[in-house]
This record gives sequence, structure tokens and C-alpha cells, in this order.
Amino acid sequence: MKKKKVFAVLASALAFIFITGSVWAGQLAIKGSTTVLPIAQKTVEAFMKENPDIKISLSGGGSSNGIKALIDGTTDVANASRFIKDKEVKMAVDKGVYPVPFACAYDSIIPVTHPDNSLTNITTAQLKDIYTGKIRNFKEIGGPDLKIVAISRDTSSGTYETWEKKIMKKERVMPRASVMASNGAIVQAVSANKNAIGYIGIGYLNTSVKALTVDGVEGTEETTLNGQFPISRPLFMFTNGWPKGDTLKYIKFVLSPKKGQNNVSESGYVRLY
Repeated sequence: MKKKKVFAVLASALAFIFITGSVWAGQLAIKGSTTVLPIAQKTVEAFMKENPDIKISLSGGGSSNGIKALIDGTTDVANASRFIKDKEVKMAVDKGVYPVPFACAYDSIIPVTHPDNSLTNITTAQLKDIYTGKIRNFKEIGGPDLKIVAISRDTSSGTYETWEKKIMKKERVMPRASVMASNGAIVQAVSANKNAIGYIGIGYLNTSVKALTVDGVEGTEETTLNGQFPISRPLFMFTNGWPKGDTLKYIKFVLSPKKGQNNVSESGYVRLY
């Protein structure tokens, strides 16, 4: 009987070590903005190389979904390409969640067309008229004789909300505009359609689409930081309260000038400093 008891105690101790070992292994969830996603991908990869004992799950879904996940307690970090809304703060506080924002980078929203489109510049007023349906052909604004196919982001996107505020001036995008769920989807759609125009975060620019200047200003690191580009904004990571443990370690990594901020530049976005 004594041997059985000793064996049982040893087995329990080993089980405890195994189970708590699994618990102690770091586990972080990051969800939200597809605009912030390239930054998160780069920083997560670099962070996990430095901290192989910390495992991180990462997914997009849009700014609103990221903040909702933070409120629901299903993510440790919510990525957002906009600031949290008053109604979201109220929902969070009602559930005992206290969102804390960390600006992680700067971004400009760049209007893009197919590379074959001869148009090079567009004004904020013309963009509004395109997305409300007043302008229907590129020739009306000095471009080729092509009927415009306007491509927009879905309403759960922080990019859409910035576009609505800074370009649409609170007017709604026309119902016939094609709606895409991510920056990547817009790049793909515009690159495949000579009639298309869309808008994407600066980090998604590549040779498959053509970036337009806005009001004569090119979207660059310099014009984003000094505010000259008319559709620029900060990007955020939100945590529930002041971060602790592995969450704090990750946030500090992202904000580090010699670590995470280098990853921001590598992902095509504008570092904080």
C-alpha cells in the first residue's frame, strides 16, 4: 500500500509539472486590422525568434473585430487602424475591460489604379465624387476614357472609417461600389481591372498597382510624418489595462527603436521616430 501511495504521489507531481509547464509556456493572441497585419507579422516573427518559449496566434478581420475580441476577452492585443470609439469604450468598461492604446506606426491611405491607367494625380474632392457616384469616367478628371469601377473597404474596417471621415466627409460610399474585406483583396482586384480605383494602406503598395498623388502630394514616409499627405493616420495596438507579462514584453518590443520599429519600416509603414 505504501508503494502504491508513493507511486501515486510521484505520478501526481509529474502530472503537475507537465501541466504547469504548459501553462507557463507563453501564449498570446493578436487580432484585428488587416492594415496593421503586415507590421504584426514582422514583429511577431522577430519577437518569437528572440522568445521561442512564447507562442503567438495572429489573425486579421478588421479593426472593429479586433476591438470586439478585446472586449470579449478572446485576444490579448487588438490591432486597429483607427482609435477606439466612445461606444466601444462604454461596452468595454461595462464588461470590466479597460482598453489602453499604443500607437505603433504611422500610415497613409493611398488611392491606387491599374498600372496602365494614365492618371497620376487626384484631388480629395474628386475622390469623394467618385465614391458618391458623381464622377463615373476617368476622362472627367484627366484620365483615360474608362468607366470607373470604385472599390472600397467594408464598414468594419478602420481604413474605411478614416476614408469616410477624411474623404467622404461623413457621406456614404455609393451602394454600387465593390466592397473588399482587406487591403490585400483590394490590391488583387485593382491589379486585375483596368477600370478600377481603390485605396490601401501604404504598406500594401507594390508594382501590381499604381499609386496616385493626392492634391499633388505623394504619400511617403516624410509626407506622412509631417502631415502633408491629406489621408494619413496613426496605427494602434490596444490591450486590456496596462499590459503585463508576455503582452508587455511584446508591446515593448514593437515600440523599441532598434527592434520592432525596424520591423515597421521593413513592412512598408512609417516608424514612430
